[in-house]
Amino acid sequence: MHKRVKGVLGVALLVPLVGAAAWDARSTGTLSGARTGLTIIAPASPGGGWDTLARQLQAAMREADVVTNPQVVNVPGAAGTIGLAQLQEMEGQGDVLMVTGTVMVGGVEINDSPVGIDDVTPIARTTDDYEVIVVPADSPLRSVDDLVAAWRQDPGAVAVGGGSLGGTDQLLAAQLALAVGVPATEVNYIAYSGGGEAIQALLSGASDVGISGYNEFADQIEAGELRALAVSAPEPQPELGVPTLYELGYDVHQGNWRGLLAPPGLTDEERRELTDIVTETLATPEWEETLERNRWVDSELVGEELTTFIDEEVARIQAILEEAGL
Repeated sequence: MHKRVKGVLGVALLVPLVGAAAWDARSTGTLSGARTGLTIIAPASPGGGWDTLARQLQAAMREADVVTNPQVVNVPGAAGTIGLAQLQEMEGQGDVLMVTGTVMVGGVEINDSPVGIDDVTPIARTTDDYEVIVVPADSPLRSVDDLVAAWRQDPGAVAVGGGSLGGTDQLLAAQLALAVGVPATEVNYIAYSGGGEAIQALLSGASDVGISGYNEFADQIEAGELRALAVSAPEPQPELGVPTLYELGYDVHQGNWRGLLAPPGLTDEERRELTDIVTETLATPEWEETLERNRWVDSELVGEELTTFIDEEVARIQAILEEAGL
């Protein structure tokens, strides 16, 4: 468990998130409500999964007239924990949502973050997708069995590129290593700030293996530049044409859920309003098209069930990281 403290980042860093005018208006009690002035924080660089979710939500909210003028702001760094610290400082502000997910849960642990998800307000789980293990098209690693054999010979000789330390990508690598008797601490895992960097590392030869959400590598897989070895889903995904680790004989799966948080200190009415905004958005035809386009699984969850899920997820990831020695 981690000690939680207040005041990690000062208010001066928060003003750009909502705009100086909106911040000044809040201090005088005239800030517009979430329906007309919602800010969605993507706690990562543009182009990755969290940023994509934030911008797809923004588009669906706008097109379906759920929110008049939703804005997206990127606050990258440390597996989302920099954004999480800023969100905690925005106590009582009912017009802000921030994207979260599996990566942040692991990031809190790996970065020994003084602020955790239990310090803010969970609003909803929105989607799931699954990881894919890929190699360059000309790689001598033709299968997961080849990867495992290379690990067993010298795990440090295989550069595995993925997202933030402690995030979903590293969790999958650690679980697969543990499942085949390879110390997870010996896996040569290289963390990149976004999917674009991970792709370039693979194509340039800086990484031998890549792990990320399927959608982030989909274009390169379809173009034949990358070869998919396996996906991390618990059930077959025939539409992807890629076997699961289970189907290949490895007792490993790893989902990548994403959701939304709000600042702490909200009234019941403010929390309900933000929850309603999200559930209305997820019920729109625009969002159905988004799910299909991005190959995301609808995993909507709110209320007490969401709180229970997050508590269980934190405990699960803590156990994986402890077993892996990470």
